[in-house]
Amino acid sequence: MAYWTTDETHDPARTSWVESAQGHRDFPVQNLPYGVFSQNAGNRRVGVAIGEMILDLSACAQDQLLSGWESMCLGNDVNELLALGGGDRRKLRHRISALLSDPGHRGQVEKHLVPASKCAMHLPARIGDYTDFYVGIHHAANVGKLFRPDNPLLPNYKYVPVGYHGRASSIRVSGVPVVRPRGQCKMPDAAEPIVAPTGRLDYEVELGVWIGPGNALGTNIPIGEAADHIAGFCLLNDWSARDFQTWEYQPLGPFLAKNFHSTISPWVVTSEALAPFRIAQPPRPEGDPQPLAYLADNDDQAHGALAITLEAALSTASMREAGMEAVRLSRAAASNMYWTVNQVLAHHASNGCNLSSGDLLGTGTISAPVKDGYGSLLELTNGGKEPIIMPSGESRTFLEDGDEVSLRAVAAAPGFVPIGFGECRAVVMPSP
Repeated sequence: MAYWTTDETHDPARTSWVESAQGHRDFPVQNLPYGVFSQNAGNRRVGVAIGEMILDLSACAQDQLLSGWESMCLGNDVNELLALGGGDRRKLRHRISALLSDPGHRGQVEKHLVPASKCAMHLPARIGDYTDFYVGIHHAANVGKLFRPDNPLLPNYKYVPVGYHGRASSIRVSGVPVVRPRGQCKMPDAAEPIVAPTGRLDYEVELGVWIGPGNALGTNIPIGEAADHIAGFCLLNDWSARDFQTWEYQPLGPFLAKNFHSTISPWVVTSEALAPFRIAQPPRPEGDPQPLAYLADNDDQAHGALAITLEAALSTASMREAGMEAVRLSRAAASNMYWTVNQVLAHHASNGCNLSSGDLLGTGTISAPVKDGYGSLLELTNGGKEPIIMPSGESRTFLEDGDEVSLRAVAAAPGFVPIGFGECRAVVMPSP
């Protein structure tokens, strides 16, 4: 079955006997994302989000409600679920959908529901490796103009999905504070660099891509098979210290400016759940080179993009103390990616690099062509030259201690129930 094919689990008429799922902004019965939760500092368990509740898959497996999937639901991460592959994951999705939509199952299942408000969320998978790409072309052009006004996009950008290997050990789940990092930077008028807390802390609006079945070292993943290796998606905020980045990024690229903390949303929204929201990749501008053969696939161009809208919001400490709502800073469509996620994955493995279940890829910052869709403060403030005035009267060029950044996203398409990703948020803490 093609990864963009819909079935009865996507039916907009399907409802759940879990009342809070009806019309839920993120987790109606058409979504069913996987995550890892705990109660009262207890053991970590695998669950599925449904409305304001979490279905405890571990308890369901112990109660023999998930015959054939017990082993992968009884662990403390979702790596085995990601490794299933689309066909088997789809079968499990059908079973969970039936349990939550057929009132005949309510008596067996309801006791295994837990209020999400009483749970702590954890990283859903053991992340072996993390690679961040740079496929948001508007972000790449905007940032390039700040550093290279006459040559914003380097010659390789439209031929190769540019990326760098990040640090898996510093990825944290939504809600874990980010500590302002210390590092080496050089002021423009200074003779030598100094070591200090970053003064230009920034966020980046990205999608995270979870790897499903992997590939053996020395083998590649053809573009036509890439979708079979993508298990799901999340939100990703790849925090950045722009002053460190300016000083260190040449000649080898991001290092300490990026590896101190990355925040992800806790739920894996599966590729199967996103089938209704597959759209054609926008055509390349006239004159742009066509992808090389190993990145070219007609099905990918017809269905490889995603109808997802991403938003970033900011609140200061004083705003929260005054009960003021966070301010939305940007809204952009995921279709602003120059390369599809299938192209990104195929390129990653094209040299024989082995990917493993639970590895995470970042798309890079997703920005729109216009300012209200810029996915970072670096762009929104024109490199710090144009401050943002908050409703409290405070101004921001980059993030201050106590600021909280939250990302949200929704996948929507005519004739289908929209689904969301949950929240990806963190508060900035002072440097130690």
